[in-house]
Amino acid sequence: MSEGPPPRILVVDDDRAFRLSTAELLRQDGYTVTTAADASEAGRALQERRFDLMLLDLRMPGVDGITTVEVLRGRGERVPILMISGFGTIDRAVEALHLGADDFLTKPVDPDVLSAKVADLLERRPAAFRVMGSPVAGMIGRSAPMREVYEAIRRVAPTETTVLIEGETGTGKELVARAIHEGSPRVSGPFLPVNCASLAEGILESELFGHVRGAFTNAVRDRPGLFEAAGGGTLFLDEVGDMSLRLQQRLLRVLQEREVTPVGAANPVRVDVRVIAATNRNLRQETEAGRFREDLFYRLNVFAIRLPPLRARPGDIPLLVEAALSRLAKRSPRPTPRACSPFALRILRSYGWPGNVRELFAVIESAAIHASGERIEAQHLPGPVREAARSWAGASAEQGRYRKERAGDAERASIVAALEEAGGVRIRAAEILGMSRTTLWRKMREYGLDRSEE
Repeated sequence: MSEGPPPRILVVDDDRAFRLSTAELLRQDGYTVTTAADASEAGRALQERRFDLMLLDLRMPGVDGITTVEVLRGRGERVPILMISGFGTIDRAVEALHLGADDFLTKPVDPDVLSAKVADLLERRPAAFRVMGSPVAGMIGRSAPMREVYEAIRRVAPTETTVLIEGETGTGKELVARAIHEGSPRVSGPFLPVNCASLAEGILESELFGHVRGAFTNAVRDRPGLFEAAGGGTLFLDEVGDMSLRLQQRLLRVLQEREVTPVGAANPVRVDVRVIAATNRNLRQETEAGRFREDLFYRLNVFAIRLPPLRARPGDIPLLVEAALSRLAKRSPRPTPRACSPFALRILRSYGWPGNVRELFAVIESAAIHASGERIEAQHLPGPVREAARSWAGASAEQGRYRKERAGDAERASIVAALEEAGGVRIRAAEILGMSRTTLWRKMREYGLDRSEE
């Protein structure tokens, strides 16, 4: 299947040496690169063609990076922007994020870090909103549970309804939120995510609601919060269940009154923003336990989308493995495996995946490092995955319904598959299974698989 033309990247920096070296690095990674020395050249390039990503220097003569971001987002330009800031300008880079930039790096830029960051931004860049069971905004899967998610996104995206996305860590809650934003009338506005669990209460309060000069130490100027910065767009509150009760009260007021009061301010400010929240907690149980406000729960839970864990959709694992290997091939300077062996794939399908898709991608990256050929074999998978998969092998899921199998049948099937993969060489089969030769021979006799010696 054709992968289509390589992504187009626009590099904007007045430092000629940095501009050219960065362009060469990106070309070596397989991208089509155009360069510009200032905002004026960048504007002309954007008028001439569409770009998939823009690397933008923060400090430039004339129109700087901050103003460029503001102008581009103000006119509805949706190209993802990676800001490049020098030492001592991180505060300005964060300001650029509030205005609509997607991420930033500081100079000097490590080539490996740059390659990884570019690949990550390209993978989660806005995609055309598609339905009919196709992947949405980078989401992967054709299973029945995922088709239900796509249908829910299709229904709620065109509305102004507040959405609550529930799911375990690593299931892709931010991808769903981005897909909803991309399919909404607010698509020309910003999409601003914030993780409510990663910031201390005081910092989170300032980030969300803003502050005025003198509100606290180091508050040297007025600063709008994310509710204001996301005006006309979408604010994504990830892990909202970790928010303190005091901030929950402030969030409830925003949802009810559509206005925020910056920290230290006397008067509220009107805001026009759609809120999408996500949590890996059971908010109903959190409400019953008194850790989450009941009135806020009902405000957020107007339309709920429940993301299935990876163990509930094992049929999607081959697609996810293919996507993980494709991503690695683009990022890695050395040849990488192109596929998994049948037995390795069987182990991956039978593992429980407590870390879900995020864990799967990490496991594939680890296995690819250990593999020396064109495919990942069972012995290349991390030991804990091979061990845990045996305990999970007695259960399979189809459309969210689990079917128990006898552990003996699952173990016998694993041994048969390992022998097939090893070409009948028992020593190698034992290595694949992670057991001693003596244990393998004993189990083969137990399951009637040693008839060749009779």
